Amino acid sequence: MIRGVVLDLAGVVYEGDHVLPGALEAIAELREAGLPIRFVTNTTTKTKQMLLARLNAFGLDMTDDELFTPGQAALQWLTDHDASPVLLVHPNLEEEFADIPVRGTRAVVVGDAGDAFTYANMNRAFRALIDGASFLALAKNRVFQGDDGQLSLDAGAFVTALEYSCGEDAIVLGKPSPDFFDAALESMDCAPEEAVMVGDDAESDVAGALKAGLSNAVLVRTGKYRDGDEDRFDPPPTAVANDLADAVAWIVRHS
Repeated sequence: MIRGVVLDLAGVVYEGDHVLPGALEAIAELREAGLPIRFVTNTTTKTKQMLLARLNAFGLDMTDDELFTPGQAALQWLTDHDASPVLLVHPNLEEEFADIPVRGTRAVVVGDAGDAFTYANMNRAFRALIDGASFLALAKNRVFQGDDGQLSLDAGAFVTALEYSCGEDAIVLGKPSPDFFDAALESMDCAPEEAVMVGDDAESDVAGALKAGLSNAVLVRTGKYRDGDEDRFDPPPTAVANDLADAVAWIVRHS
């Protein structure tokens, strides 16, 4: 039986500057059914507060403790390990790390830096890594769907390039990290076997959630979904839905 719902955002709830049709009503249906919701995103071009303000402007009425971001996870990791960041992130995200003091231990933090993925910035991160800094990837997605509706190269390619050159695997903090899913589930006191993930990314959202121990994961045919994605990664989705409203109908039947 499903007792908690984990929802991806971009491509599932909204695209670009608009909410997807039926998404707000579907979320309201989950709340009316008494199912707690946590929203998890690998978006790293905005701070958590920027995202929260944007999503609430869409009408989501989301609270701070319902939203989980890789930037938030990175701040916790840096605190737990008494480390200061060497940032290779989008300029919008830099302010999220502005108050961290300089410490003896360093960690390279890589997010979706966009146009800041220059040779100079990549080489600066590489030199910090071979000098002993820890390696944190906010996410390692292959692609994302841009505001133009087209797929674009995501941070995963740049993380992989640094891994290749420095000979060290990054610690991935966002999806599909089991710790990321666990934090969301723990916050709503929901066991993995009683949870469901809904996402448009068959690899990070769906297979990632199932590998992290969630019993159910629904792939929606919106956002970055492309024909045949349900068969490209293992484990496959528990169910495939046309959109969030269709996914919620499936969840309510199984709750």
